Amino acid sequence: MSNLDKVLEAAVAAQDVPFVVAMTGNAAGITYSGAAGETAGRMADEGTAFRIFSMTKAIGSLAAMILIDRGKLSMDTPVADVLPEWNTLQVLDGWNGDEPILRAPKTVATTRHLATHTSGMEYEFWNADVPRYLQHTNHPTVLSGLKSSLMYPLTSDPGTRWGYGPSIDWLGQMVEAIDGRRIDAFCREEIFEPLGMPDTVFEPDSLTDRLSEVSMRNEDGGFDIYPLAPPANPEVYGMGHALYSTAPDYMRFLRMVLNKGQLDGNRVLSEAAMAEMCADQMRGLEVEKMITVAPPLSADVELYGGTRATHSFAFVRNEVDQPGARSAGSLSWAGVCNTHYWIDPTRDICAVIMTQSLPFLESPLVKTYQAYETAVYASL
Repeated sequence: MSNLDKVLEAAVAAQDVPFVVAMTGNAAGITYSGAAGETAGRMADEGTAFRIFSMTKAIGSLAAMILIDRGKLSMDTPVADVLPEWNTLQVLDGWNGDEPILRAPKTVATTRHLATHTSGMEYEFWNADVPRYLQHTNHPTVLSGLKSSLMYPLTSDPGTRWGYGPSIDWLGQMVEAIDGRRIDAFCREEIFEPLGMPDTVFEPDSLTDRLSEVSMRNEDGGFDIYPLAPPANPEVYGMGHALYSTAPDYMRFLRMVLNKGQLDGNRVLSEAAMAEMCADQMRGLEVEKMITVAPPLSADVELYGGTRATHSFAFVRNEVDQPGARSAGSLSWAGVCNTHYWIDPTRDICAVIMTQSLPFLESPLVKTYQAYETAVYASL
């Protein structure tokens, strides 16, 4: 048994995760594949399917980058030039008793702001004013799948700070408006089919017999089943959360990044555009610590020990070498049910470690992730 296998087996035995699937690779191919535990009555394995939630975001950003690469969109295009309804959004600037105080934004939101989560839009899990506003106005959550749900208030002026929210849902809508295809068709034809990702889908019908269960940590330290999934057949496929995938499929996406926009001879993005997609696009801003307002769903999120982090057009970037782990300039993100990935171009490494558990980034999960990453680099 390899050290990587031991990490996975120990994590399941300690109930740090309910089950786990992990893979590592490089530009040339897969270098490790392992799994431990069982889910939905079956042993977890390479074929296990996951709700990848925010791992969808990088694919939504790639879709927009494809249009930028073709000259149909720019990082500096105002969102409202493509989607005029953006101009109806206002900044939530406090409360007068129970009434929200709203004002016009002082800056113009651009494609780059959406892609870097500096548009001013935040999820209700990270800013207490947002769930209060949604409740006060009976506004639907983005997980409703309704087009009207995208109209969250802004919590800051575009381009002024990091705030994690539904921005990539809007980016996907920009792609639809410019290209003419619905975003699921665009992704299938421009990304999944060229890259050989047959198990990455917006509707899980083809994955039913392999779909894992989501669990939530209970008061006894174990896990209880917690039904959670993207909405089926929504009015709008939110590119912040809508996808299902498997570890081998997502590794093909990550290996395409290491191969600078192509995989197995199929190019989806030019080398120059891939370099832009992976570069810091925050223009002096940094990723900030995320303080949870929904502890059952997520712990606080402070990345890389609090060292400097930025955001490219598609990924969070750690800007400082992590001892015994990823290099400065590595790219990463995750889905709320604890599906995680990173890409280290300096060391030619990409990896996933995936389960289906809540809260996001709870300490037992973080321990498992760190042990896995340490073992990956120790094995080189």
